[in-house]
Amino acid sequence: MNPSRLFVLRPVATSLLMVAVLLAGFVAYRQLPISALPQVDYPTIQVFTFYPGAGPEVMASSVTAPLETQFGQMPGLKQMLSTSSGGASVITLQFGLDIGLDVAEQEVQAAINASSNLLPTDLPIPPIYNKVNPADTPILTLAVTSKSMPLPQVQNLIDTRVAQKISQLPGVGLVSLSGGQRPAVRVRANPRALASYNLGLDDLRTAIANANVNQAKGSFDGPTRASTIDANDQLRSADDYRSLGR
Repeated sequence: MNPSRLFVLRPVATSLLMVAVLLAGFVAYRQLPISALPQVDYPTIQVFTFYPGAGPEVMASSVTAPLETQFGQMPGLKQMLSTSSGGASVITLQFGLDIGLDVAEQEVQAAINASSNLLPTDLPIPPIYNKVNPADTPILTLAVTSKSMPLPQVQNLIDTRVAQKISQLPGVGLVSLSGGQRPAVRVRANPRALASYNLGLDDLRTAIANANVNQAKGSFDGPTRASTIDANDQLRSADDYRSLGR
């Protein structure tokens, strides 16, 4: 039996059937979900390196460049973006969709370990990384300004109080800060004055490092209780460093 014979003999029913199919397709098309940014988990990792007191040029040449050299050798790396600012370096690594996030994390850790001998020896902490999703855009942006407080104090206030409270709200997944300014003190040495005291730049660096100690000074051990003498000798302002040379 010819399957098209029924449609040829009944043209009116065929026309009504085609109209019904067209209407059903139109209604179904209007109900299809459309997303400008589809929910795709890209294997993306951000590497943060902090070097307080270093300028953007020093961060780019001493920190960002060696890390980029090691990261560029990783297989499966699709895109790499870096930003060097005062005291901080941020490198964003995006891998192909065929690379698992756990595998990419292991490769990043291996590259960081391989670049440890190329980075400055006085980094406070080694580079840290975390997993990010570029499709997760911030849903709320807050701007904070002050006419009476300097920008470093505003940064510290928002970081220690406001951001902590916001992160504790239900439904908040991530709170990030940008545009602030962290305090930094730069020491400009006088080579002639140092030479008159038979001192060099290494001696000056050692004196500054010894004056910025944040560790326990000692302890008391008793039969039932042990106590630790803790004090923070870190220098916070330029006046503190000025008194160091006296």
